[in-house]
Amino acid sequence: MVKYLLILGILSLSTKSDMKEIYTFSPQTDLKEWRIVNDGVMGGISSSSLVLTDAGHGQFSGHVSLANYGGFASMQLNTTIQLTEAKKFIVLRVKGDGKRYEFRLKGAISQSESYVHQFATSGAWETIKLAIPEFYPQFRGRKLNIPNFNFESIEQLSFLIANKQEEDFELLIDWIGLE
Repeated sequence: MVKYLLILGILSLSTKSDMKEIYTFSPQTDLKEWRIVNDGVMGGISSSSLVLTDAGHGQFSGHVSLANYGGFASMQLNTTIQLTEAKKFIVLRVKGDGKRYEFRLKGAISQSESYVHQFATSGAWETIKLAIPEFYPQFRGRKLNIPNFNFESIEQLSFLIANKQEEDFELLIDWIGLE
């Protein structure tokens, strides 16, 4: 029994050491690093905000409206993250509201397309692993017929909600990592 617990402990330590946090929300987080982009860019009236909770988590919340052909809310961070062959997953530590969200990547800020991976939330804190090669290209809600994400770096990451329905939403974010 002790041998089994020791092996489990070693495995959990080695797994954690493989994960590299690339963004962590904390009470010291400068929220001005993030930009809110809602469907107002195309005439919609959805609204969202990003605030820090008392515990220091990022709280992305708001209301998605379908009025005026709208239907999405997002938050974006411009950054530079070098990828290595060893890092195969984006890892999110989030607490959602049971709704589906998208995590998006861009290999270059100048790209018009985003590379998208959808994920569902359960209403509890959870760690979600998204395989980087599964991020597919999309532009204005349409999947593109070009290769999936295959860049050496990430220059933008974002969270987006666009479930084709009118809804309130709330996503708490603890950290974003690479594994």
